[in-house]
Amino acid sequence: MDSSIDFSQLQGALASESYDKIADICDELMLQVASKGVAFEIEWPYAIHLLGHFYINDLNSARFLWKSIPSHVKEAQPEIVAVWKIGQCLWTRDYAGVFGAVHGFEWSADVAGIVTAFSESYTKRMFQLLQSAYSTITVADAAHFMGMSEDDATKYALQHGWTLDSSSNMLTVRKPIVVKQQKLDPSKLQRLTEYVYHLEH
Repeated sequence: MDSSIDFSQLQGALASESYDKIADICDELMLQVASKGVAFEIEWPYAIHLLGHFYINDLNSARFLWKSIPSHVKEAQPEIVAVWKIGQCLWTRDYAGVFGAVHGFEWSADVAGIVTAFSESYTKRMFQLLQSAYSTITVADAAHFMGMSEDDATKYALQHGWTLDSSSNMLTVRKPIVVKQQKLDPSKLQRLTEYVYHLEH
């Protein structure tokens, strides 16, 4: 990322692992650079920019960005194409494919950190989805959704309080404890009152 463009804010966010800010910083910087009429395509950190959108789960912006990347840049930088493979799998909900794309490329030093952070965050997100959608799940299915080997998926689940029935190879999901604040919305109270009134009359 050496250039006439000031990437210091982006480099700072990468160094401090503030990956949730990457997409906004890149979007803003791209607008500034474009408004000055500077040619930036070859040196723009498209791989990091795309990953910034994946990290915050903003697939529409990522697709728009991908379409705007000139084809000669994609051809010259296989890493950008490798990042987009992750995006395609996210788009088609190919869960195992996401992890395959993450582990299937030798990432550059600039990109490796955000790829790892994205992968960890995606694993957590998938795990939370499984937690809310299932009460029991086979080890094979859990491994598939989390892009892990069956052993690793079992370890991960057990660390998070799930239990394993080794005879059936089924995991029993431990639901997260939700602490609900007891704040009653006046409009809900009004609707409830009306509902009870109709029931009684």
